[in-house]
Amino acid sequence: MSEGFVIETRNLRKMYGPHLALDDVDVQIPRGAIGILGPNGAGKSTLMRLIAGYLPPSEGRVEVCGQDVEEHPIDTKKYIGYLPEHNPIHLDMYVREYLDYAAQLYRLPDRKAKVEEVIERVGLMPEAHKLIGQLSKGYRQRVGLAQALIHDPEVLILDEPTSGLDPIQLVDIRNLIKEVGKKRTVILSTHIMQEVEAMCERVVMIHRGQLIADDTVANLSSQPGGLEAAFQSLGTSA
Repeated sequence: MSEGFVIETRNLRKMYGPHLALDDVDVQIPRGAIGILGPNGAGKSTLMRLIAGYLPPSEGRVEVCGQDVEEHPIDTKKYIGYLPEHNPIHLDMYVREYLDYAAQLYRLPDRKAKVEEVIERVGLMPEAHKLIGQLSKGYRQRVGLAQALIHDPEVLILDEPTSGLDPIQLVDIRNLIKEVGKKRTVILSTHIMQEVEAMCERVVMIHRGQLIADDTVANLSSQPGGLEAAFQSLGTSA
């Protein structure tokens, strides 16, 4: 892995049958908050799953913290906290019960203390005694974030984390992501440009499975038309 980068992909391709979802994507992700931006169906979720080790690449490789994801799947999962777009929480479990279950999967010592620590960190304390199915969408996202953070990973991968939230919940989750991202690398996928502007220092743009741009938000915003023009061009490019 190149020095200074937490995640690196090389010649990354993913096929679903005859469909090419990602085509020769090379990205180098340093520490900080990075947005994966693109229209729906661009290949963002596929890239996130490949980085998280939940999909094998058709070609190429992914390295996380210097480890090849395919060659060292158990080791790399220790570095990664992953919240997929469709939050896979168990609605019939209590908040503490579910987070204790997540802690068991990582074989964490002193699970009770870890659970209480992460509940406090993501602001779940007022709802921690409830069934997950009784929670609002915003608090369910907090539960999803808590399970992604339970083992204190170096990399946090969040796929469309604000989808379906009302304006108040959206601001709360944005602020929470910025707070937990101060000490780790956060990769955030979204089709909403304002999410990248609000939470990220760097942006990777993907369209039709190809890498279109990889730069700081500040640099792209300083160009004619700014980040908005660059993003809107994705919808009009051939």
